[in-house]
Amino acid sequence: MDLVTLIVAHADPPSSVTPEQAAVLRLCANPLSVAEVSAYLQLPFSVVTVLLTEMLATELVHARAPIVRQKIPDRSLLEAVMHGLQRL
Repeated sequence: MDLVTLIVAHADPPSSVTPEQAAVLRLCANPLSVAEVSAYLQLPFSVVTVLLTEMLATELVHARAPIVRQKIPDRSLLEAVMHGLQRL
């Protein structure tokens, strides 16, 4: 797990979670990076990593790699779109 790993909550916080875990689950209704979770909770990265590791083990959250976008679009795709638009 690193700073850009995305965290997504499964569902609403059950009553058995700690206040910190409940805060993470509320924050991560939409995907957030570990760095963002750390900033919003005002906790050090190392503390958030331990917290999230425990939550991953109990399947309260999912972790996934960030979506990497290509820096330069595929030229053949752009040409195909351009030719298609010209035919309209």
